[in-house]
Parts: sequence; C-alpha cells; structure tokens
Amino acid sequence: MTRTPFDQMSEAMEEAQLISLVRSAQQGDRSAFGELADFYESAVFAIVLRRLRNRAEAAEVTQEVFMRALRKLGQLREPERFAGWLKRIAVRMSINRAVRRPRETMYAPESFDAVRTSAEVPLERIVRNERAGQVRDGLSQLRPMDRDTLLAFYFEGQSLKEMSDRFSSPVGTIKRRLHTARNRLKAAMSDFQPA
Repeated sequence: MTRTPFDQMSEAMEEAQLISLVRSAQQGDRSAFGELADFYESAVFAIVLRRLRNRAEAAEVTQEVFMRALRKLGQLREPERFAGWLKRIAVRMSINRAVRRPRETMYAPESFDAVRTSAEVPLERIVRNERAGQVRDGLSQLRPMDRDTLLAFYFEGQSLKEMSDRFSSPVGTIKRRLHTARNRLKAAMSDFQPA
C-alpha cells in the first residue's frame, strides 16, 4: 500500500501531540491551529496540486482548505482523525474547484487574426455616419459659446484647466457651461429622433 504525504506526516507527529493541538484549536486557540496548519500545509498543497495541476490555484485552494477546517473544527468528534478529516476537505475542495473552472480550449493563432480583422458590417457604418451627422446638425443649432465648449472638451480633448485658460473663466464655470451645453445639444438632437 502506498503511503501518502498525510500518512507520513501523521506518523511524524505523535498522536498525543496531535490530539492536544486539535482540542486546543477547538477551544479557540489560534496558535494551536496555526501549528496544525504549518505541519500539514505541504501535504494539503500536494493533494490539491495533484488534482488541479496549477501551482497558483493549488496555493489558493490550500488556503481555503485551512479556512474551512478552522470554521468546521468544532464538528470533528475524534481529534485523532484530524489528518484524514483534513485530507477529505482538501480532496473535496479540489474536486469542486476543478469541476467549476471553465474548460480550457486551444485555438490556432490564425483564428485570432480573423476576429481582429473582421470586416465592419455596412449597416453599422451607416448608423454611425447618421449619428455623426445628427451630432453635427445639433452642434450647428447651438450658440457659439455652447458649441465651442463642447468642441473643446469632446473633440479637441482639452482638460477643464486648459478650457479655463482658453475661455478666461474659472473651472467651475467651465463645468457649468459643459453641463448646460450638453443639455442644449440633447434637446436639439431630440428634434431628429422619430416620434
């Protein structure tokens, strides 16, 4: 019969010491549980890694195993069975993680080129051009100050500070102008929407 890392570790820790640590941990002694976690961490990691085959994921699940064990430790009636109980938690959580993770799929590199260079649908181009025309028409109906404010911010990419310098107005005033100009543009463009 093959001995697992758990079997080897359980033999390394004397049963009396194990029982004492488990009982102390069950009574809320965090340092006792820390000793148990330190002692069994590499064995739990080995079990999880064998199932998940991903070191980062195995490290994460190992931490989750010990958090679950800490929460459920009060349910363990026979402290001498701690190693087997912990092993079952590790196996169950590893299987759960493996089942829940998305399937990995391999694609040929050429398939990504097709996604990147897909042709634009003609209808999308027509709709985008129509919207751009509506925005231009809406802007032409605004007063010069509103139009210049929107153009500087949205089309020229100027910051509020740059606009403050350009229009010789405080930043707060620029913010108010932007808000007002957006509302006026929205109202002007509502004329283009179908009823």
